[in-house]
Amino acid sequence: MRKIVVSMWTTLDGFVAGPDDALDWLLVDDQLQKYERDLVDSAGSLMLGRVTHADFAGYWPLAAQNPDEPDAVRGYAQRLDALEKIVVSASGTIATWQNTRRLTTIDPDEITDLKRGPGGDIVVYGSLSVIQSLARFQLIDELHLLVHPVFLRDGKALFPGGQPPARLELVSAEPFASGVVLLTYRPIDGSAVA
Repeated sequence: MRKIVVSMWTTLDGFVAGPDDALDWLLVDDQLQKYERDLVDSAGSLMLGRVTHADFAGYWPLAAQNPDEPDAVRGYAQRLDALEKIVVSASGTIATWQNTRRLTTIDPDEITDLKRGPGGDIVVYGSLSVIQSLARFQLIDELHLLVHPVFLRDGKALFPGGQPPARLELVSAEPFASGVVLLTYRPIDGSAVA
């Protein structure tokens, strides 16, 4: 069965974006880029919310064809462009991007059917409402947190407060030269992440 893998860049204090969605705290190095490329190379699908899908659709297809992009970026972009994209949008208004299909909501039975389908894992980037819905239904199989060595003290949290604690099992920890640490977790059976 395919896994749902959530990959998220985060700060030490648990924020995934600063005020006004600022991402100027990100530390991107060769190791992080290799992780991202390996992740999408083994994936079968991307699952994105409407806004993240529109952001990706506005950038990556162009980067895939841009000879001025470094080879590594262009290769990553070409892989994203080729992947199946599953966009979750209740409104039905989605950006145009090849190989895209729409879900109106996170329905546990529909997601389970997707996981039973052929191909590589389903990778979720950004898309906080999608991640929180998947977590509520205990549908996340792995959580990849790229923890950056910074305290933002304000911003957008990965998970909202007011929820019971969630227990996770550490699968691996890999430090990068930049100071970023890739932490891979699995929910402990019966524990919802959100």
